[in-house]
Amino acid sequence: MRRFIKDNALSLFFLVAFVLALAGQSVAGHAVANERQIAEGGAPVSWTDYVTSSEFAVDVAENWQSEYLQFLLFILATVWLVQRGSPESKEPGKEGGESDAEQQVGRHAEKDSPSWARTYGLRQGLYGNSLGLVMGTIFLLSWLAQSVAGVAGYNTDQLAQLQDPVSWGEYVVSADFWNRTLQNWQSEFLAVLSMVVLSVYLRQRGSPESKPVGAPHHATGVEG
Repeated sequence: MRRFIKDNALSLFFLVAFVLALAGQSVAGHAVANERQIAEGGAPVSWTDYVTSSEFAVDVAENWQSEYLQFLLFILATVWLVQRGSPESKEPGKEGGESDAEQQVGRHAEKDSPSWARTYGLRQGLYGNSLGLVMGTIFLLSWLAQSVAGVAGYNTDQLAQLQDPVSWGEYVVSADFWNRTLQNWQSEFLAVLSMVVLSVYLRQRGSPESKPVGAPHHATGVEG
């Protein structure tokens, strides 16, 4: 068990952080929702009712979809685009999917390479793009969940104000949907931009997300 925890400490740390943050969001969101309910003359709702509501679902889903969009775009963009001096980038001149020898696939695979890396055709193509495909799928599912929960919450407010509900199609082209969505997207893009540019000139000793402290600013694709 101790070895397992040590070997998986990074993922376990962020899993625990995720669970705690999600739990904290549910408690804080529940309190805010009940304050609003009482202020509007309604009865407070239970925590269970809140975390199964469209209001909570849309808040969670819109954050998830923006995070996975960030990673999806970063994964795909770094195949073809470079940033000289950034450890997050490949070296200039190495843009593209690289050769089979560089990627250790097909006849260039090693003994301990994944089995699908040693194959050819569709299976190798799928495995060679599996990270982007899974990230993209999670993004689309999160986006769909956000839109479905969002239209349910939006229509609840519409009916409370004695206004007509809207269809899913009308909601996903509405200002309300895109206001919520773009709020998250712009912050994710800014975070990636900051990481790419600041890592050219700044260092974090011992982190693989940073170059070695003494590495020159122009060193690219070098990890600390």
